Amino acid sequence: MGQEAPDLNQVIHELVAANRILANQGVVDAYGHVSVRHPHDKNLFLLSCSRSPELVEPEDIMTFRMDGSPADGRKDNPYVERFIHCGAYEHDDKVMAVVHSHALAVLPFSISSTPMRTVIHTASHMGEHIPVWDSQDKFGDTGLLVSTIEQGRDLAQALGTSKVALMRGHGFTAAAHSLGEVLKISIYLPQNAQVYLDALRLGGTIKCVTPGEMAIRDSFGPGGRELARAMDYWAMRAGCSHYLHYKKS
Repeated sequence: MGQEAPDLNQVIHELVAANRILANQGVVDAYGHVSVRHPHDKNLFLLSCSRSPELVEPEDIMTFRMDGSPADGRKDNPYVERFIHCGAYEHDDKVMAVVHSHALAVLPFSISSTPMRTVIHTASHMGEHIPVWDSQDKFGDTGLLVSTIEQGRDLAQALGTSKVALMRGHGFTAAAHSLGEVLKISIYLPQNAQVYLDALRLGGTIKCVTPGEMAIRDSFGPGGRELARAMDYWAMRAGCSHYLHYKKS
């Protein structure tokens, strides 16, 4: 027998917790967002209406089609950049959760010829290659927002099989196989960027996490075998453990 699909309300509550966690960790502020693929229909995804992540409640979660249109008949104002999520889910059926952030520490690597490298073990799940997507390459001068499905698809092409893509002068998009994994990547990516920036200022040789070391850590499973411990900690710090551990009554 196949594995039973998760309860939709439980997934919605976990998504609310993810919004609160990212805000508490400083990955998002008034802006930024996180989504999950719908547990019962791979052609849909769940994303809040246009609210700051720290304020998101279960009733704010909307259902979207892959073209960015609401699938639930709601008239709430959606995020302009919901097309980031459309592109990532459409591009890869294995993607189950997506984060978009404007974290400051990653921005120097989005505008410099110095590539982002993985230098701390907690960030190893972000992978070895971090591409940079520049909207100007295909679309010319824009408002630097991903505001059309064409832009979302182009970003997804740049992401390719990587888990993270930087966005020139904008931030980053992370896509992963679970909500927990994408949270871990998104939380430790800015920390990795800050450590790398500090090491570059010191000068000398910088030793990065090797592909072999990444493979060993990936063998522990998406996000690492102790991800549940981290999720509990992040939720407690954000005051949203009740959302993370929601159970159907």
